[in-house]
Amino acid sequence: MNKGKLIVFSAPSGSGKTTIVKHLLGQEDLNLEFSISAASREPRGEEQHGKDYYFISLEEFKKHIKAEDFLEWEEVYRDNFYGTLKSEIERIWALGKNVIFDIDVAGGLRIKHKFPEQTLAVFVKPPSVDELKRRLKERSTESEDKINMRIAKASVELATAPQFDVIIKNYDLPVALEEAHQLVKDFVSK
Repeated sequence: MNKGKLIVFSAPSGSGKTTIVKHLLGQEDLNLEFSISAASREPRGEEQHGKDYYFISLEEFKKHIKAEDFLEWEEVYRDNFYGTLKSEIERIWALGKNVIFDIDVAGGLRIKHKFPEQTLAVFVKPPSVDELKRRLKERSTESEDKINMRIAKASVELATAPQFDVIIKNYDLPVALEEAHQLVKDFVSK
């Protein structure tokens, strides 16, 4: 694969990583392009195929795994797969851009291990698990059972934070946005 910068943002659901990534994508000085993950689930809310995710069937996802088409992939929940297609990274690098990811903790760490020098791995830490639960409920996109599954997973994910290059505490969004911008700006200018 070609050489380019990889910026990974990972965190438990509801931590604010997507808000931070969207903000960074709007900063022209960073020259970023969003890595669209593949997902074997149905779209939620306003999500669009080819913009938020590549929504593919479970069978198609498994075919891509077998063909080794993924840079990383994870069965996040039973029969609910997410992954980064190698072709997506190649597409972005061909544009001469840096790749930014909004992915789960396990996937983020896999990318960091595969490309240690090219990757900035950032963990976004929420104020508390209670705040995570409140944010997930506020979204109104998932059932109570799904929210509880995400909260249970959050405790495990929070324990991985020290494995990342940097931890951004998202207690005050404007501060977190500025910190993220400066971190990424410093990294891509190396």
